[in-house]
Amino acid sequence: MIRNIVPLILFFTFIFSFFISQPVNASWDPAKDGDKIILIRHSKAPGFGDPPGFKIKDCKTQRNLSKEGIEQSKKIGKLFKKNKIKIDKVFSSQWCRCKDTAKYAFKNYKEFSALNSTFQSPYDKNAKKQIKALKDYIEKWNGQGGNLVLVTHYVIITAITDVVPRSGEIIIIDKNFNTLSTILTN
Repeated sequence: MIRNIVPLILFFTFIFSFFISQPVNASWDPAKDGDKIILIRHSKAPGFGDPPGFKIKDCKTQRNLSKEGIEQSKKIGKLFKKNKIKIDKVFSSQWCRCKDTAKYAFKNYKEFSALNSTFQSPYDKNAKKQIKALKDYIEKWNGQGGNLVLVTHYVIITAITDVVPRSGEIIIIDKNFNTLSTILTN
């Protein structure tokens, strides 16, 4: 009896892990029409969080992109060009790994503090205020056919969507925060 259960457990474990790891809809189509919000979790940066006492304006004190993360960022930019995705604006968190992702992918971007990580103290206290500021901006934003690109952290993406993104993952949402597509870049 136990012998028969083990293969079933393995089978269901495989099926479950397959479905939870699959993107909602790995398609660029929703963004091709424009006027969508494209969230990008920063590219690969080894570890998690930041070292104690890190400073936002000092990249040497932060967790930064690895060589693989830099290449992943460049790939993101190439994917936008290949799929002819129109861009209205690109905003980035003030964390260096996000700014570098934006720089390598798109070259031009502006910092937007509402995209900053709220993962650890003392920035975790800003979560509600930042999410409100981000939602207010999106509500008022008019892309006029372009898309709004936001390079940020998983905690911000998860706070406004139903997605827990991987490094470099692209999440396309509408102005009502409905997830339309997710695209893995690794």
